[in-house]
Amino acid sequence: MNHMQAATPNTAVTVLNPEGRSSVVLVCEHACNFIPHAFGDLGLDDAARQSHIAWDPGALDVARGLSERLDAKLVMSNVSRLVYDCNRPPMAPDAMPTCSETFDISGNMNLTEDQKRDRVATVYEPFRASLAAAIAATPGPVIVTLHSFTPVYKGQRRSVEIGVLHDADSRLAAAMMQIAGAHTSANVKINAPYGPEDGVTHTLKEHALKRGHLNVMLEIRSDLIENDTDQDAMADSLAGWLADALADLGVKAGLPCHG
Repeated sequence: MNHMQAATPNTAVTVLNPEGRSSVVLVCEHACNFIPHAFGDLGLDDAARQSHIAWDPGALDVARGLSERLDAKLVMSNVSRLVYDCNRPPMAPDAMPTCSETFDISGNMNLTEDQKRDRVATVYEPFRASLAAAIAATPGPVIVTLHSFTPVYKGQRRSVEIGVLHDADSRLAAAMMQIAGAHTSANVKINAPYGPEDGVTHTLKEHALKRGHLNVMLEIRSDLIENDTDQDAMADSLAGWLADALADLGVKAGLPCHG
């Protein structure tokens, strides 16, 4: 599904199901590939703007499915991560990347400090504030971020199919790994294909670790969630998996019963 029409240049973030009653707060930082008109095409052709460098294909659809199944709030960015990556702090070099995989992002080269501050103010800050507000409105919040990754990266095939990522707090990730086999036949790995050393856990650090909230980052190989049927199946699997892992941690998350 193409989400380029899911946003306008004046709306950097959307909170879906804002009245959701679950303790889980879902986050999709790379939900769409929309590039506001003011930024042109960032020097990329249409194929590049549709590719994984611009967004996480399938991640939003799975996140929406989880939101429905868990009655959870979902905070999503409406702007391509090539404009500003909402899973990076403003000082990170790849918050406004000049290169992604094998692509040079000419529209991000030689940005002035004013231009950088403008992107932070118009993309990152609204996202950060909306997520913080959603978490504050949720009793005992559990932060779960959803991402997808390419089956082949720089010519190398990836065998991992689902990554369960954590930073300093491994409680939820460990609980999920303990029961992974009961919920999926996929090849599941901890902190793969990325980990904290790759700078991918900013949202967890900013919104969960500082306050001691349970948290996890889920990475799904994109070829597993290319169509509606696969996305629904993944949402079903993850909903039960998360619910059972949280139950094992003694968390009353207000989630549906599974079993």
